[in-house]
Amino acid sequence: MTQSIVIENLKCGGCANTIKKGVSSVDGITEVNVDVEASEVTFTSENDVLEAVKIKLSKLGYPAVGDKNSTLHKAKSFVSCATGKMSS
Repeated sequence: MTQSIVIENLKCGGCANTIKKGVSSVDGITEVNVDVEASEVTFTSENDVLEAVKIKLSKLGYPAVGDKNSTLHKAKSFVSCATGKMSS
């Protein structure tokens, strides 16, 4: 099953690296792709894990469009971005 989420705060490849690593850690995920320009995360899973992925993305600082995008989310996304740049 392939699903997509459009997210907030996605700025660069560093962010994308962090998102790929984080979403890949959700049980059942078999593939993750991040489109930086469209701010879209697409993932393939064995079951419907959409809510678990949304929670994981929010914890990383990348809430789904339409969900609350607080100052804390924005701060977390900056840290996630920097971490992703260092690990690429």
